[in-house]
Amino acid sequence: MTYIQGNPGEIRELARYEVRPESLEQCLAAMHDFVAYVCTNEPGAMRYEVWQESEHPTRFVHIFVWRDAEANKIHGKSAAVKTFAGTLYPNCIAPVEFIEYRQIDANVAV
Repeated sequence: MTYIQGNPGEIRELARYEVRPESLEQCLAAMHDFVAYVCTNEPGAMRYEVWQESEHPTRFVHIFVWRDAEANKIHGKSAAVKTFAGTLYPNCIAPVEFIEYRQIDANVAV
């Protein structure tokens, strides 16, 4: 059996957090602006998705796959990250949790 494990140089991360209910609309607008920036300006971002929890709409998960460490570094140093974090972080109930993952299988190659 063949497993789809992705390119070994790719970086796969997840970020999760919860925002204060009174800041939900502001944070949603910032998320949309940020994802648009990533899609337009960061070719090393192979995947960047934001998911909102159905039962708790103030909880979010970002799922991202970077082509390599350099793409991740470029992203982390961008002015757009600083702007987004400047809106998001003060409105989070707790610090954003970032977790790096290793892909072990998939139904499609990313």
